[in-house]
Amino acid sequence: MSKGDTVLLSVVVPVFNEEDNIPELLRRLVGAVRAVGQPAELVFVDDGSSDGTLQALRRFSSDMVEVVIVELARNFGQHAAVMAGFSKCRGEIVVTLDADLQNPPEEIPRLVAKMQEGYDVVGTIRKDRDDPYLRRLASRVVNKVVARTTGHNLHDYGCMLRAYSRQTVQAMLACPERQTFIPALAMVVARKATEIEVDHAARIKGKSKYSIRKLLRLNLDLMMGFTSIPLQMVSGTGLAIAAVGIAFSAYLILRRLFVGPEVEGVFTLFAVLFFFVGVQIMALGLVGEYIARMYEEIRGRPRYIIRSISSTVGDHQ
Repeated sequence: MSKGDTVLLSVVVPVFNEEDNIPELLRRLVGAVRAVGQPAELVFVDDGSSDGTLQALRRFSSDMVEVVIVELARNFGQHAAVMAGFSKCRGEIVVTLDADLQNPPEEIPRLVAKMQEGYDVVGTIRKDRDDPYLRRLASRVVNKVVARTTGHNLHDYGCMLRAYSRQTVQAMLACPERQTFIPALAMVVARKATEIEVDHAARIKGKSKYSIRKLLRLNLDLMMGFTSIPLQMVSGTGLAIAAVGIAFSAYLILRRLFVGPEVEGVFTLFAVLFFFVGVQIMALGLVGEYIARMYEEIRGRPRYIIRSISSTVGDHQ
């Protein structure tokens, strides 16, 4: 396959400190795209790795498939790295895949076959998911928020193994926001979407790049980037607390009129006051988050910076 040939399939893989997984990942990916039987390319986006990931990728060559390596200037995050890969891929069908091998590359032909039925997006549902309970709980929250926001009631938005049409990828690239959640953004611009079940395995080598803090931050990015539900929740909570406060004030006034002044309840009043102040501070912080995001978007800084691009082109497919 020469560089000017039409490419049916692009596989975009963001990588960050995955040196130990690269050899096995490459071997299995080449086998998977060969099983598709159509011209394909592998697009790896190195998201500022500090180990030997980039060197391992550059050492690889294959006469079966074109390999494109996009090196980012620093670590911009998984979703920014995927966007960088989208900007450099050429396939009519674009599949995204994590480098940790928890989602088998061998599932790619099934996604391609499903896309050829006329879908804009094919998501995946992880069977017998081998992840800690807290991660599964966070995923359930994400799935419900995205379903409510986009109107597409899919079941597993947390799985990166997904397929997109060229039109969907171009539409996502046209969206200028810096902080985004790609599966949710795809559902905003796609018309026809579906899911298939795929296998899921435990990570064998390396460590997960998503700590609990990062997962919580990702969920916050999702909710604040695609919906105003957090603000609506705060407004509703504020109204409820105001109603409770008015009712409590009326109770204290009536009690003073009929019972007389009391000192014993002063600590209760302080507790109630601290609760109200805490809720107000929380609401102020949430509004501040939205304002900070608006400021980030107004500055217009790029979501990623590409340092270099290299490729190896195979002789045939």
